[in-house]
Amino acid sequence: MSADYEPFFKERFNLVVKKLSEQNLYSDVFHISKHGIPMPSIDELRETIELIRSILFPGYFRNSEINKETVSYYTGAKLDRIYRWLTEQVKRGFCFTCEETDSNCTVCEDRAKEITERFIEALPEIRRMLASDAKAAFIGDPSAKSISEIIFCYPNTMAMTYHRIAHELYNLGVPLIPRIISEMAHSRTGIDIHPGAQIGEYFFIDHGTGTVIGETCIIGNNVRIYQGVTLGAKSFPLDENGYPIKGIPRHPIVEDNVTIYSGATVLGRVTIGKGAEIGGNVWITESVPAGTKIMQGDNPVKVIKA
Repeated sequence: MSADYEPFFKERFNLVVKKLSEQNLYSDVFHISKHGIPMPSIDELRETIELIRSILFPGYFRNSEINKETVSYYTGAKLDRIYRWLTEQVKRGFCFTCEETDSNCTVCEDRAKEITERFIEALPEIRRMLASDAKAAFIGDPSAKSISEIIFCYPNTMAMTYHRIAHELYNLGVPLIPRIISEMAHSRTGIDIHPGAQIGEYFFIDHGTGTVIGETCIIGNNVRIYQGVTLGAKSFPLDENGYPIKGIPRHPIVEDNVTIYSGATVLGRVTIGKGAEIGGNVWITESVPAGTKIMQGDNPVKVIKA
């Protein structure tokens, strides 16, 4: 940098610093940590979730040399780390939204410990659900050679592992952390599932890229959907200030044994009845009776009763 240019650059640099430090420019995007507690760490949370994944699928991730004689040792050691690491991140999630002003408050830490204990107790059921998802993928995909291939390679398995972990934390009332976990899966698989979505057993997303499942979706057992499917909201009721009302049911209910093919869009609090089949690229905004087939037609959608 030339001597003549340097003073000019410093002046411009200092002006930028001054503008970025003006409260009216950063008040909406500035986070002040409570009592010196940092925000949740995405890197540490990702490491924790991967450790949980290695427990849910022993022998597939991390310690691939694990065997029947050492599984208890590895599980116990990993659970100890999971408890400590996850408790810290959950505490940070609570502190992120906490309004407590007492610097000696331990409420967030105590809640984090209790919730992490309850989450760890739920891991056997989470594994059972994930095993059913892997079986559904193996049965539903003729190209799959084994359950092991499903677990190790398929984006459905990763997306559902992250989702079932996030959903459990969501149900336990943990703020922020479940959404971070769901976005981790979204970025890695292209499958976007809100942690609030309720998804039953034997669920399979074939291919998966571009799939969106909204917060208040309820999906039954033995449901299969394909890439590019959207289970979304049709509209957002507004409050007296014109803001969307949070938390109201606004996404579809998909009953047992439903298949939804690629590119289909289902919007609003509609019900796709048991055993229905939704063809590719159709647009659904009304409930579909059980056993009905809906296909793309000339007019523009053709409904075929089973």
